[in-house]
Order: sequence, then structure tokens, then C-alpha cells
Amino acid sequence: MYIDLIVLIILTIVVLMFFKRFSSFVFMVAIIDIALRILAFIKNNLGLKDLSRTIGKYLPESVFDIINRYTSNGSFFNMALKWSFIVIMIFFLVYIVKIFIKKRKI
Repeated sequence: MYIDLIVLIILTIVVLMFFKRFSSFVFMVAIIDIALRILAFIKNNLGLKDLSRTIGKYLPESVFDIINRYTSNGSFFNMALKWSFIVIMIFFLVYIVKIFIKKRKI
């Protein structure tokens, strides 16, 4: 099923059309990855079998899982997407640190 990939592409297009800034794209990717990881934690630790089965069936555990699901693991395209994701997360970290420093007036 391509539901996760379709949702990710639609969200990316919507963010790029309405916000038109690279930082908005970075925040969107980080928010999606954090949300997927929280849902994976809930799936693994809550103990509700129906909820765990539903989350496991329809949602990947992270953006890396989406990349691995739709590209050949170990291929150049797979590695390029993974490194692109890592670079986006580095930008996210830089943006968050800048916001923290600006708010705290350090």
C-alpha cells in the first residue's frame, strides 16, 4: 500500500505551496518523523492489540522506514534519500537551537 508515501508527498506539496520557505519544509519533515516515532512507541508499549495492529499495518515507524519500503536497501537512491533526511534533521536541530537561544536571550 502506498498510503504513507502518498500522504507524505501531499503534505510536502501543501507545505511548499503555502509556506514557500525551506525552514517550513524542514519543520514539516521533522514533525512527521517525530509523530511516527511517537506512534511506534505507543504501538510497542501500550499493550492494546487492536490499536497496535492498526498502527503497525498502516503507519511506518519513521521516515527511514518509508525510504526503505519504497527503495532498494543499499542502492544509491536509498542512501541519497537517507543522507538527505539526515541533512534535513541537522537543519532542524540548527533551527531549534537558534530559536532556543533567541527566546532565552543567551
